[in-house]
Amino acid sequence: MKKTYKIEVDCANCANKMEIAAKNTPGVKDAVVNFMALKMKVEFEDGADPAEVMPAVLKNCRKVEDDCEIEF
Repeated sequence: MKKTYKIEVDCANCANKMEIAAKNTPGVKDAVVNFMALKMKVEFEDGADPAEVMPAVLKNCRKVEDDCEIEF
C-alpha cells in the first residue's frame, strides 16, 4: 500500500534526512520525500497498518529534524 502525506520541513538537506529516517522505520518498505512539493510518499510493507506505522515514522524523522511535521 502506498500513501502520500503533506510535510513541513525547512530545507532540502533536512528532507533528505527525513527520507532516510522514514526508510529505516519498521513497516516501511520505501519512502520518497519531495522537498519542492512538501510531500512524502510512503510504501508500507505487506500487512503493516499505516495508522500504527506513521507515528513511528514521525518519531524517527524528529530524531534527525526536530521541527519537522507530517500530516496524517
